[in-house]
Amino acid sequence: MKLAKLIAAACVCVPALCQAVAVSDIAPDFTLKSVDGTNTRLKEYRGQVVLINFWASWCGPCRQEMPLLERIDERYKDAGFTVLGVNVEGKAGPAKEVASKAGVSFPVLVDEGQKVSELYDLESMPSSVVVDRDGVVRYVHRGYKPGDEAKYLEVVKQLINK
Repeated sequence: MKLAKLIAAACVCVPALCQAVAVSDIAPDFTLKSVDGTNTRLKEYRGQVVLINFWASWCGPCRQEMPLLERIDERYKDAGFTVLGVNVEGKAGPAKEVASKAGVSFPVLVDEGQKVSELYDLESMPSSVVVDRDGVVRYVHRGYKPGDEAKYLEVVKQLINK
């Protein structure tokens, strides 16, 4: 028991020692405030397929990807799918402004203190994690270049049809 506590403490103190979230892991739960001020908890989305997209307002590829994620969200939300946009900057103002300009209707959450970003061991912006209806990570993608959304669509379609 002492060894487990020591390992857990090391991961909290030195994030580089922690493993990144990987396929087949249970997605770490979190609660964040949306840009509208409401609390959103990942666990509340059990039973749905969720794409968690970590982004920043200063990130060009993030801004480029947002309208594509909005289209995927709109297309599949009635089938039990949602996108959760997690802004890593910790301030609602810039997140709300960029999301509004991009025409985003999915929940945009603010990661104050970057605790969730650390929990998911982000290495690049944007980063996306697709979680199945049982809360299991099924796909992780770091970065964005045009065309990457085709893989998101493939994974999402497979998961919503299970």
